[in-house]
Amino acid sequence: MENTGNADLIVLGYGDVGKRVIETLQHTGIDFIVVDSDPGKLENADFKYIVGNATDEDVLVQAGIRTASEVIITLNDDTAVIFATLIARGLNPGSTIISRANSYRSIDKIYKAGADYVAALSIVAGQMLAKMTSHCLDASCRKMDEDIMLYEGIDIEKHDVGSDPVFIHRTVIDLDLRNKVGCRIIGIERDGKVITDILPATVIKENDVIAVVGGREEIGRFKEKYVKT
Repeated sequence: MENTGNADLIVLGYGDVGKRVIETLQHTGIDFIVVDSDPGKLENADFKYIVGNATDEDVLVQAGIRTASEVIITLNDDTAVIFATLIARGLNPGSTIISRANSYRSIDKIYKAGADYVAALSIVAGQMLAKMTSHCLDASCRKMDEDIMLYEGIDIEKHDVGSDPVFIHRTVIDLDLRNKVGCRIIGIERDGKVITDILPATVIKENDVIAVVGGREEIGRFKEKYVKT
């Protein structure tokens, strides 16, 4: 239902993360509207939305940015996140802005653009892996099957790749977990150190512990395909 009216909350971006946010919001009774530039994503939407560029001032005004109490920015490009945050803050200085950071390098810039809170899955993964490393120093603990709940609908699965040829000596882009099972690698624990800056060219090494993020269904597919019981 395309709608140009105002809403208490605006969500900018209807990608993987935005969809999870919307799934949660639909059970809260909060009045919200979604902005995304891809009409195909919103074709069968059963919530209010506007098709448009989330970094376009006119589009944000149309969505009701001037009176919205909260803005959630889930765009998958940090440059766009920074611009959207900057514009939203300028149009509504009193709103609460929660922005997604796709890379930890962008966190400071997004805060400077005016975000009240910046969420970075890579940072969460790093903190989770560091905590596990500090408490689990023996091999048996590292092999434990643990699901870490980030927020409703999104999980992190810790997986010790051991010497599995499916993973070792292969790059993140070669593994292509996103297309195969709908998940992505956001952290690696290697030799007691945590890596959160995961690039497509990052190579998985023997005995790495990877942190894979996805929805419950996606994590289920990952386990079915890759986790040996």
